[in-house]
Amino acid sequence: MNEDRIKGNWKQFTGKLQEQWGKLTNDDLDVIAGKRDQFLGKLQERHGLARDAAETQLKEWQARHPEFRFDD
Repeated sequence: MNEDRIKGNWKQFTGKLQEQWGKLTNDDLDVIAGKRDQFLGKLQERHGLARDAAETQLKEWQARHPEFRFDD
């Protein structure tokens, strides 16, 4: 997803992320700002997941929400 599209959809995007991973705070999501690697790091930290588990959860979530994509 390009940067302009992420910024335009960020509020909706963060709402969907918090529905799935409720331990992520608004501050966490502000820091992440659409960056996939940063999201995975916060997901690991907040939910106590290994990197592989965080990757798997994100891939499954993205399969259900193809309209939302992170920058790589």
